[in-house]
Amino acid sequence: MKLDTAPRYNFGDVLIRPTRSKVNSRADVDLTRSFAFPNGQHWKGFPLIAANMDSTGTLAMARALLDEGALVSLHKFYEASQLIEFFSGPSSTNSFYTMGIGREDVSKFHKVLESTKLPMISVDVANGYIDKFVEVVRELRSICSDAILMAGTVATAEMTQELVGLGVDIVRVGIGSGSACITRKVAGVGVPQLSAVAECADAAHKLGGFVCSDGGCKSSGDIAKALGAGADFVMLGGIFAGHDECEGEWIYEDQGSSQRRKALKFHGMSSEAAMIKHYGGVAPHRAPEGIEVEVAYKGPVSVTVKNIKAGVSSAMTYVGAKTLAELPELTTFVLNSHAAG
Repeated sequence: MKLDTAPRYNFGDVLIRPTRSKVNSRADVDLTRSFAFPNGQHWKGFPLIAANMDSTGTLAMARALLDEGALVSLHKFYEASQLIEFFSGPSSTNSFYTMGIGREDVSKFHKVLESTKLPMISVDVANGYIDKFVEVVRELRSICSDAILMAGTVATAEMTQELVGLGVDIVRVGIGSGSACITRKVAGVGVPQLSAVAECADAAHKLGGFVCSDGGCKSSGDIAKALGAGADFVMLGGIFAGHDECEGEWIYEDQGSSQRRKALKFHGMSSEAAMIKHYGGVAPHRAPEGIEVEVAYKGPVSVTVKNIKAGVSSAMTYVGAKTLAELPELTTFVLNSHAAG
């Protein structure tokens, strides 16, 4: 038996230790980051990404977050014609075209690519350790040499290094960490998210790559911790669920002669609900690794983004970081009592 006894932590296990700061106000911090990728592409903005779940990775979300300087990884279930129209327009500049590694995914990708340029591409699989995933990533980089390429998910330094070596610009980090994911319960696989981000970020940065923390953030404080641990981007599913810009099944409550939204049925993309919706059922060789929950209606996503920005700005003032790039250098974590005990 092999046992890695090094301590590993989730976001809830730690707090950011405050230190003497010359940053006197939240208004004095810069929440934008500028990225220069090896392929010649550049991006500047607030590095949040709406997850490519069928409720949050929507065209409406892309348009709303464009105004906030944030990003969207579109879900995989739009028709090729819809994607061609969207990526041919100005609203797509903050959007990743997201694809899996199946035959239909690859076929649709080529169909879209024939008709429009895709400056940002994300290859999304639950298990970023399989040969097929690596083969698709390698082929995509050769075909789209000038695109910003994001791929995952993984949770270890070794696989992060391999992906950066293949030309991946942004490695997605997080296995079983999402609020609607139960991979850690079903398969017993994963690495606590804060530690996974720190380990993978260190590996990627040494090779000139970047990482995206995917899952596990329940609040703006968790987002600050992810950025402080070295994440360059943070992907959000549950936090972005329940907004006007989401798609899916809404639950309504009666208000006299009218109705208003009460909650959204939000499911992990490996849940039974998602597999029935998109694939007609759960395949015999699979077990659901996600759940469905109800997320309360939150109104426009711009309000949530504003609150996230305020929370991250506050964290930056506590450690003296004027820019997001400085935040990891100035962040020290302390254990919560339950983790220390």
